Amino acid sequence: MDELIQQLIAVVGNGCVTTDPVQCRLYTTDVANSGKPALAVVQPTNSAQLSEVVKIAHRAGVCVVPRGGGMSYTSGYLPTQDNSLLIDTSKMQRIVEINTQDMYVTVEAGCTWSALYDALKETPWRTPFWGTLSGLYATVGGGLSQNCIFWGATQFGSAAESVVSMSVVLADGQILHTGSASHVNGNPWYRQFGPDLTGLFVGDCGALGFKATITLKLLPQTPFKQGLSFSADNADDLLAFAGEVARQQLAAEVFGFDPFLQGQRLKRESLGKDLKALKGVMKSAGGLGAALKAGAKVALAGRSYMKDVKFSIHTMVEERYQAVADSKAQALRELAVKFNLTEIENSIPTIMRANPFGPVNSMIGPQAERWLPVHGVLRPSQAAKVFAEIEAIYAEQDPLIQQHNIGCGFLFAAVGTNGIVIEPVYFWPDSLNDWHREAVESEHLAKLKEYAPNPEARAAVQELKQQVLKVFKRHGALHMQLGKSYPYKDIIRTEAWDLVSAIKQHLDPTHSVNPGTLGLE
Repeated sequence: MDELIQQLIAVVGNGCVTTDPVQCRLYTTDVANSGKPALAVVQPTNSAQLSEVVKIAHRAGVCVVPRGGGMSYTSGYLPTQDNSLLIDTSKMQRIVEINTQDMYVTVEAGCTWSALYDALKETPWRTPFWGTLSGLYATVGGGLSQNCIFWGATQFGSAAESVVSMSVVLADGQILHTGSASHVNGNPWYRQFGPDLTGLFVGDCGALGFKATITLKLLPQTPFKQGLSFSADNADDLLAFAGEVARQQLAAEVFGFDPFLQGQRLKRESLGKDLKALKGVMKSAGGLGAALKAGAKVALAGRSYMKDVKFSIHTMVEERYQAVADSKAQALRELAVKFNLTEIENSIPTIMRANPFGPVNSMIGPQAERWLPVHGVLRPSQAAKVFAEIEAIYAEQDPLIQQHNIGCGFLFAAVGTNGIVIEPVYFWPDSLNDWHREAVESEHLAKLKEYAPNPEARAAVQELKQQVLKVFKRHGALHMQLGKSYPYKDIIRTEAWDLVSAIKQHLDPTHSVNPGTLGLE
């Protein structure tokens, strides 16, 4: 193995290979779990280095596992085999090209969503989908591997619908170009060219290869923004409203909370953070008068307005023209009345949009509890029924929940015209792991008292999660960021699984790339 390490150092440099056990353990831990310790962590700085690293590993018969920003909770980048190489793409962070004539932007896989946003925000252009809430860490390559959602997802769909081309390093080190870039004289400007090869590598969780570069669409900036928030007495009204907003494409983002998750958010935030966030609100408002007005409105609202709110749903309208934004905002207000919702202060969407990529402190609970989500993407017609069935499970399992002091909440979101995400989330007293301590702000963590290990509660959460997954399966729910945690193999039709397996076999006959992901052993 010493010879292998020296070969890797010769390619990427001594500072980009580590066999330090502490670092190898850190990089093989995600938000929820830990994998087998890596033989080494390798950090290529460009596509050529990535290709050469994979070639060396292939010749040595060593398994290789890709890692993006580390924000996964589904074991997607956790090694299952001894002596695997973990390939961390965080140093592949260049923005390769912003082409405003042909309307695309190409980035290296390790570029964060935050960095891409910063590069484009002073230009007239943006990507349709533009990142996750964890985008300070989360990378574009990781996001495409997981097929992520949030910013822009109601209006433009998930990350998959904004990508046009990729270059992917395959198991033997060859570089495959997809979309228009697969043409012998091509560039990465268009997705459709024969069978959609780009789509193969979206949502694969790194099972089929290593994303090297990604090209996304550009469209004009949408400078006219309005956040609107509403309260609902029950989930049925909230979900019906979210489905109609998605169908009519009235908002760029639609997301909501149940009373428990809402309470967790309010507990987590501090007055100091509120004031810090206000700077972002005022800066994003544009013009001194508008800035003062926006800041004063949020400051005066404080948090007292949320005291009697049961369920809340938040929307952000973004348009190129003020009149269109105003028209959509008015349509949202009319729909809210129709679905028995009441308008409340818009502080939450306003602050979040002004500070889109904040610290990732929410990967733990407000009192340093462990946090774990599980989600399903549903047809709008099924959403209320699924929510009711999950609530019935919780009622039946209340003794277990109370015994282990498990907090159960829900996040809701709309994706495209016809997707509703229901994401149950769990909080419970348990010890933190190495990645929590690395990613959560140190000053935030210093204020909290960590819990002792609590394997019984952890097992109880897994039991609840499995029961929820059965509900999702029964109603045909889909999942993103499948990794090694969601039961992809168990819920996909045989013919489709056989094709996925055959593609894996062709691209990676020794199954050395991220074995176990998607259930591909």
